[in-house]
Amino acid sequence: MNTPTSTQILSYTRWSRELPVLRQRYTTAEPFPHIVLDNFLEREAAEQALAEFPPMDSADWLHYKHLNQNKQAKIDRSTFGPLTGLVFDELNSDRFLQFLSQLTGISSLIPDHSLHGGGLHQSGRGGFLNIHADFTVHPYHPDWQRRVNAIVYLNKNWDDSYSGHLELWDRLMQRCEQKIAPVFNRCVIFNTDVDSFHGLPDPLTCPEGVTRKSLALYYFTQETKPLVARSTEYRARPDDGFRRVWIYLDKMTIRLYHTVKSRFGLSDKLASRIAGFVFRPKGK
Repeated sequence: MNTPTSTQILSYTRWSRELPVLRQRYTTAEPFPHIVLDNFLEREAAEQALAEFPPMDSADWLHYKHLNQNKQAKIDRSTFGPLTGLVFDELNSDRFLQFLSQLTGISSLIPDHSLHGGGLHQSGRGGFLNIHADFTVHPYHPDWQRRVNAIVYLNKNWDDSYSGHLELWDRLMQRCEQKIAPVFNRCVIFNTDVDSFHGLPDPLTCPEGVTRKSLALYYFTQETKPLVARSTEYRARPDDGFRRVWIYLDKMTIRLYHTVKSRFGLSDKLASRIAGFVFRPKGK
């Protein structure tokens, strides 16, 4: 495969032409600034990224499995397929950051080439991610404040009955205001404020062998006085009942882990190995 140019990965001509309208939609969206961009990547790039997406049982997946989530992630750029790696490079490029700043109104955005918490995400049947607001400061860069997420979905023929919609909740956690289906080549971009609550809290009901796939990138700004570093803020929904106790206790456990990880520069690999062992399928 010939190395594609940036314009063969993303049509800057198209998105720049639509930018004035997109910016207005973004800043006025409820419950917090966000936008949904369909047919985001150039079609061939999206198709190739899907073709390269590794199966659930391939090596190097990190296991994010605890009471508040069940998913897998790959963050090592060197393990990505050739085109997938170029897609991440493009979405972390100066050109895309300029577009993103113009869209969101947030200047001087910084990419995270380490893809901490981002990268390739995949969940199978039973996967979920409870409603939350994201961690506020990069664990290895204490002056990096998290500002924007970009998620590109790679799911063909995704049926609504499978669940897995991205839910956006109001800032008081009283109701879900938006449900966004994770359909093929759809990108969702949104502000990661301290109360930008989102997630996919209902376990996936997709058939065995079908998975929810996405590319996730997080963007930061360098601040003299960033927000107080806080790990992921999981929240219970109004009808979660007694589950809210477990959601809270798990959140506080993750908070302690986040503090230790930031202080000592630990990676998520050890925790992933433990989760992978504890939650491994029977007989494996």
